[in-house]
Amino acid sequence: MTSRARKAPDIGKRLHALRKAQGLSLDDLAALSKVSRSMLSQIERGMANPTFATLWALTQALGVDIPQLIGDGEDEQAQAIERVEAHNVPRIRSADGHCTLQILSPPDTTGASEWYLLEIEPGASLTSQPHASGAREHLSILDGEALVISAEAQQKAEAGDTLRYRADVPHSISNAGNGRLKAFLVVMAD
Repeated sequence: MTSRARKAPDIGKRLHALRKAQGLSLDDLAALSKVSRSMLSQIERGMANPTFATLWALTQALGVDIPQLIGDGEDEQAQAIERVEAHNVPRIRSADGHCTLQILSPPDTTGASEWYLLEIEPGASLTSQPHASGAREHLSILDGEALVISAEAQQKAEAGDTLRYRADVPHSISNAGNGRLKAFLVVMAD
């Protein structure tokens, strides 16, 4: 039986994508992982190979497991289904703690298309600065009521509705109801 040579995993590319998907700068990840900024930069550029201890620190800081960071060694095209266990789905909380975004999109689509499960507590809002030129958001309401403001335009929606709007201007999503707002949010770059 002949063994097939396997390509080394591109840890740098995966690390960069995971870091960007979570909105972290190199300095942020360095602080969370206790791995120096210069080492992180070298790893992302493919100029350094991390030790197991470094991999462990990075996975703990990013909330992912080692296979997500290094891959399982198989050709990704050959994999039929990728599973991300619930405890490994990255979550972002707003500074006030009233909004949660679960990052559902794969790290390699960051910047082109991203999708999230959004939850906002009653009376709270998620306010965003403009994204890249031409960016749009698509908000599909699962439960509750939302008020979206995009530049000067505003529109309310309820469960079952979808709102599509410019995201390259200041915009916000507010919970306009009495219960928790739950929605799918898709961000598309032009």
